[in-house]
Amino acid sequence: MSSQPKKSYTLEEYFEIELNSEIKYEYWDGQIFAMSGASPEHNEISVNLTREIGTQLKSRQCKLFHSDQRVKVPAWPPYRYPDLVALCGKPEYQEIGGVKALLNPSLIIEILSPSTEAFDRGDKFSYYKSIPTFCEYILVAQHRPHITQIIKQSDNKWLLSEANELTASIYLTSIDCSLTLSDIYLGVEFPPANQNPVGGLID
Repeated sequence: MSSQPKKSYTLEEYFEIELNSEIKYEYWDGQIFAMSGASPEHNEISVNLTREIGTQLKSRQCKLFHSDQRVKVPAWPPYRYPDLVALCGKPEYQEIGGVKALLNPSLIIEILSPSTEAFDRGDKFSYYKSIPTFCEYILVAQHRPHITQIIKQSDNKWLLSEANELTASIYLTSIDCSLTLSDIYLGVEFPPANQNPVGGLID
């Protein structure tokens, strides 16, 4: 028996769904995808990052946004929902489909899961590069202490570094903030080292 073909949505139909739903959706090539609930570890890490970065930015002309903020990605229209984005200076927006999408993030942070890690490290990163102001990418593992930091250089090449000890720290060059891994992973319980993470919720 043949399966039913997937419905293809126009951008206008997608925007109407987005505006009238409490659920976040992303759109790509005629398909819409619900942004499903995150794991407890993902939420712990997101709260920790928001607290630590927000505290350092509160007295400065900088902004931090969580995953409800739409971000325009020219190579992946119309917009995306990164886990966290930040910038120093005045945020710029474009109204797309009746909602405001951020145009000028400098820092994008994604919290990885087994089901999204390859995409976050590969195609998603290449799409994010089409944002002119984007210059720093942070990938945060959930199942072990591990941070990947990728920074755009003056020659437009990207420099990758990693930190994997709770005693280590990273410096976010795009927003002039320092974070320790122990603060990022505060309250997170990791599986035993010999236990492979299994697929879970898409976040």
